[in-house]
Amino acid sequence: MRKFFKLTLAIVGLSLIVSGKISAQALTTFEGEKTSWHGFDRYDYLMDMETMAIKPIKATPQEGTGMNDANTPKGTIRCIVIVPKTAAPGNPCTWRGFYWDHESQSEVELLKRGFHVVYCNIDPDNHWEAWYDFFTKHGLSKKPAFSGMSRGGINEYAWATTHPDKVSCLYADNPAIRPESFAKLDLLIKYDIPVLSLVGTEDFLFPTNTIPIEDVYHQLGGRMTMMIKEGTPHHPHSIRDAKFIADWVEQNIKPTISDPLFADTAAYTKTYYYSLENQYQFLKVEKTYATVRGPWFTPVYDVYMAKTASKYGIKGLTIIAPNKPAPGNPWVFRADRAIARDAAVEQALLAKGYYVVIPPITSQSGPVRKDWDKIYATLTGKGFSKKPVMMGTGAYGGEAYEWAIYNPDKISCIYVDNVAMRSLMEKKAPIDTLAPLAKAGIKTLHVSGATDPWLTTDTRVAEQRYKALGGSMTIITIPGEGHFPKGPREPGQIVAFIVKNTKE
Repeated sequence: MRKFFKLTLAIVGLSLIVSGKISAQALTTFEGEKTSWHGFDRYDYLMDMETMAIKPIKATPQEGTGMNDANTPKGTIRCIVIVPKTAAPGNPCTWRGFYWDHESQSEVELLKRGFHVVYCNIDPDNHWEAWYDFFTKHGLSKKPAFSGMSRGGINEYAWATTHPDKVSCLYADNPAIRPESFAKLDLLIKYDIPVLSLVGTEDFLFPTNTIPIEDVYHQLGGRMTMMIKEGTPHHPHSIRDAKFIADWVEQNIKPTISDPLFADTAAYTKTYYYSLENQYQFLKVEKTYATVRGPWFTPVYDVYMAKTASKYGIKGLTIIAPNKPAPGNPWVFRADRAIARDAAVEQALLAKGYYVVIPPITSQSGPVRKDWDKIYATLTGKGFSKKPVMMGTGAYGGEAYEWAIYNPDKISCIYVDNVAMRSLMEKKAPIDTLAPLAKAGIKTLHVSGATDPWLTTDTRVAEQRYKALGGSMTIITIPGEGHFPKGPREPGQIVAFIVKNTKE
């Protein structure tokens, strides 16, 4: 399991953050007579529903670690704070969405790590805002983590989508969500709020609530980690060994740090790219397996998209940043419009420290060479390698070739997949103008399905012509495959070619 992934933050108006320290005001003592909750100090309060005044009370011995509604006078709301032995830096807290003390093992584990636990026994409204003001004025974090089980999921999503600046992360366990909250999930991604969702394969809410939430998070580039418990219904919630949940929460309350090679981050919006590959993990106490996927279990990369005011709704320049850039800041100039979640070659290159750069289409007539020239000049001016790798699939591969032909001194090598050797950039097709590349000694790699129609008409013809010009072209054919790959490309040979031929 990946225990740590690179954390980053899109900063508006600043080029970068030089410190990731959590700041917080001084912690003040909670008023009232304390009792005990799973070995930690507990403070109970009543909030007047009309005035929202909050006063301390004492939990009765009969309540134990729970909460008895019979001890809540009419017109009041029960609220609770649990205090750790020693508060962690920044005074972090986790806010339970509903069902006090139900499957509370993750809160107990977080208390051991210095978190406070807070609770307000009503669905989100202005009373939650009063409770938030109360505990933050006592010095607790102004961006609490949330845990929501079932109806608690409704509550945490409702609060987060209306107060996205007052949330650090969400742990959602077999959650439900209201349509009005679902419609505003984009705000959670805009505010970089990660989600951990624990669900059972037999939970009745799984297909109608959790999966649609995950789909939105993936479409919009948010971070959502999934643990799907095999053969488990709506109950029991959580997992008995809550270390995983606590680890995730502890990591995701931290402010994220951004230090991209290109410093003007205010000109970009930031999302994330990661594989959606499933893994299977044994849950020892539950004696079952779980399907796990998402950022906690796979490398995560920052995606920066240039802001654009295009009336056509064109996406701007996209830059996917490696977690640790390789010496010389190598990059892939990728002609395709998007990158798939299972793009094994790109993921392998990101892991080796390459940036992946995707240019926008700024014209109704297709790619414009002068726009690509501008991207090259901008990025190399920011410290990117002066000789990127050109990459493209199908007709996009032809566009990669075309730009390279006009800039043979500015590229390292070319990798194309099931390429069509034609281009919208220029009237003359790249298959007829390969001489500048051959003269510059540019090595090229073509990967093609054995039955791809363009293998014969484009790749084989290009191979013959390129070799006649003294150029070097490597061809890999995939038996039994046509134009559409049956699966992600095996990255080994392709990445080895690219790394070997990357030039400064």
